[in-house]
Order: sequence, then C-alpha cells, then structure tokens
Amino acid sequence: MSERNVVVVGAGPAGLTAAYELSKHGVPTTVIEKDPTMVGGISRTVNYKGFRFDIGGHRFFTKSEEVNRIWHEILTDQFLTRPRLSRIYYDNKFFHYPLRPFEALFKVGPIETTHCVLSYLWAKLFPSKEEVNFEQWVSNRFGHKLYSMFFKTYTEKVWGMKCTELGADWAAQRIQNLSLGKAIKTALFGRKGDASIKTLIDQFEYPRLGPGQMWERCRDIVESRGHRVAMGRRVHRIHHHDGVLTGVTIVDAAGDLEKLPATDLISSMPLSEVVRLMDPRPPGPVLAAADQLRYRDFLTVSLVIDTPDLFPDNWIYVHSPQVQLGRIQNFKNWSPEMVPDPEKTCLGLEYFVFEGKGLWTEPDDKLIELGAREIETLRLASAKDVSDGAVVRMEKAYPVYDAAFQAAVTTLRIWLSSIRGVQQVGRNGQHRYNNQDHSMLTAIFAARNVLGARHDVWNVNVDAEYHETMDRKQPQKVSTDSPTPVA
Repeated sequence: MSERNVVVVGAGPAGLTAAYELSKHGVPTTVIEKDPTMVGGISRTVNYKGFRFDIGGHRFFTKSEEVNRIWHEILTDQFLTRPRLSRIYYDNKFFHYPLRPFEALFKVGPIETTHCVLSYLWAKLFPSKEEVNFEQWVSNRFGHKLYSMFFKTYTEKVWGMKCTELGADWAAQRIQNLSLGKAIKTALFGRKGDASIKTLIDQFEYPRLGPGQMWERCRDIVESRGHRVAMGRRVHRIHHHDGVLTGVTIVDAAGDLEKLPATDLISSMPLSEVVRLMDPRPPGPVLAAADQLRYRDFLTVSLVIDTPDLFPDNWIYVHSPQVQLGRIQNFKNWSPEMVPDPEKTCLGLEYFVFEGKGLWTEPDDKLIELGAREIETLRLASAKDVSDGAVVRMEKAYPVYDAAFQAAVTTLRIWLSSIRGVQQVGRNGQHRYNNQDHSMLTAIFAARNVLGARHDVWNVNVDAEYHETMDRKQPQKVSTDSPTPVA
C-alpha cells in the first residue's frame, strides 16, 4: 500500500476509525481536524476545571461485533457498566423512556387516557393516506393525541421547525420498530425468549472518563504508528483531474497553505462543504443541491451544582414548553469519575439552536443564568446552588431531514461518485443521522475499500433498527449509541 496516500477529514469517530483501520496496514494517512486541540467531534468530552461533560450523552452499545471489538481494542479495561434510566418530563410529571404504556396512561388520568385510546383507534381505522411528514407518520401509528403529547413538542425543539415540515424519513429511520400495540402486548405478557434478550433499559457500557477518552486514545495510537493528525487545519481545496482525486490543500489558523498529495480522500466533513471545495468546481445544479442541505446546531450549558445527588436519571427529555432546554444529562450518573467532587453534581443542559441566531449568540454568562433558572422551573435543582458553569457550541450537530434533503443528497452522491478516490463517511459526511457505531462502520468499509475491497459505504444504517433490545439469536446489525431526539 506504499503507493497510496490517504487524507482523512475530521477527527471524530468516523475519521479516526478510518485512520485506525488504515494504520494497521501501514497505509500513509494524514488526518485533518479543524479544532486546534480536541478530537472526537460530537463524541468529545470537555474538561472544565476537572468536571467532564459530553456534547450529549453517548452510550456504548452496538449490534456490530466489529465495532464492539474496536472499542475494546482501544480502551481495553477502561469501560464501566452503568445502570440506565431515562425519563420524559411532561406536564410536570416524569414518564419512563421508552414509554411504559400503563404508567403513561395512569399518569395522564382517565379523561386523557380515553382520549388517547380513541385517537389511536381512529388512526387505525382512518389513517392518513399520505405519510410525507413526521406528523403523519407518527399519528398513523400512535394516534394524534399521543403524538401531540410525547412527540410533537420535543421534536419541534430539536429541529426548530414544525413536524409537518420534517420528513417522514426521520421517523422511519428512528422509530420504525416502535408500536403501541406491541408495547401494550409486552407490558401484559412480557417478551418471549427473555434469555436471549439484552435490554438497554438495564445497563450500557461507558468509558470511565467519557467518550472523549476513546478518541483521544485512538488519536494517540494512530500517531504512535507514524501517521499524522494535523490539528487546527481546514480543507482549502480538493483537487481532481479527469475524474481522479489528485490532492488536498489545507490551511492553518495563520492562513498558511499546505498541499497534500492524495490518492484517496475519506471525508466526514459536511457533504455540502465537500462539493463546494472541489477544484475544478462542480456544475451549477450540484452546487444548488449543496445549498439545499440544512443543519441544526447545538449548545451545551454545563452547570456545577453544590448538591451531591439531584435525580437518578442518566438523562431526561424535556417536553415542557415552559423552558427552552430540550434534554438534561446528569454526568455523575454516567460515570462518577466525570465529577471530581462527590459533594457536587454536573448537569449538561442541551439547547437545539441555529448557528448565529437566538441563543447561539448569547454570552456564556447569560446562558448559564438561563440554565439555572430553567432547572429551577423544572424543580430539579435550586438556582442558588449553581456555583459555576461552562458553555460549548457545536455547529452542524444534526443533518436536517426536510422535504428537499433526499433529492439533494442523491444529486451530490451521483456527482461525487464520478471522482475516483473520494468517499464520504459519518453523520455529516453522508447527511444522515448516523450514530457513533454507524459512523464507525462507514469508516471501516471506506478504509477497506482503500485496501482493495468494494463496500458500499452508503448502505450502513439504511434500514437500521432503532429500538431498545438486542436479540443475540439474530444477525448482528448496527443500532444506536446515544439518546435520540425523537420522543
């Protein structure tokens, strides 16, 4: 493989997995990361005065034995097995997530319960003939009442748009295996073959110092094998000629350019940005398709609270319209080692935003004040007990599944496939809601394609199951690793 020169863009789970796989075979590889100091992408772990917090929480659970093997190759004995509890906060009440039908119906009361049942039966008898948007897809399966209670508010917080504007593709990918009828049947009769089922309700694996520990260690391994991880660099141009990749020019913070020879590019940077950086530039319709792709951004307000124990959950989904925050992580419940002082708690308050607008532009101290007020509004902690805090902004955290995205992605895929040596991996690289294990699998396949295989990296997560159980009697497929913004 000495004649290959691979440039990997992005030092998140996808990019570093590709470099890790290539480093096993001695393929010259350079990883380009725009952040000057941190690797891991959205799976990083921030260290603030010894308090560690994630950009969202990241369970380490997969149906891919290959991904699981790589995790344990890299971190060996650094995993903890953690008990799992997540709940929904709605109407001043807590509901277990995944929803437990009888608990949910009991807590909403007899009148609302009757309304839910009638709404569900109506949906079964008279479903919407169209399923082009999120609201239609979910209402057909749960009834409009349950949709409005447990899906609508949170989903609109996440995406910043009405559920009628969000494509049904999102629901089909994330909640295709959820069924109210199956949930009620399970609640009544249990699951058959419980001995073969491992449920995420009970536990999951987690690095003792957070997911960033995984990717910091992976970077160190890649560098120890003689490969370069270039921090604080961005792609300036991607060069091609006669349908073949020829090189990549990168730029550092000072504006200095560096031309890298490249036979292969494995890119996890946003799909729309890749085509805009091509030299020569793509034709007009391709650039127009790139302009149609949209992204939802994200910020975490981390609060240090002078209370040892607040609530038992790993995370809470906040459906209440009283507050702007969408999800709360309790990092002490992910790993006790995330919090250096046992008399304190560290919460991560998650806000879904658009870059350059609204909360994104607020000063950090104002965001910390907002977070303190909102956890008090939810009666989870007292604002006066908040002693410190930090804010992290993450652009392009979620690729938007609107009415235009599928056609745009198809146009970009077709054009990029005409350039030999270019492969797109990861969440933003494919404009697909890949989780950590999905992203890793796309990268593994891309790296093996460099080595001579012929995998279709776009086939990962096409029919991925998003549910809360794993049947070991079934073929191993990829599933989710982190709490998903669905319900």
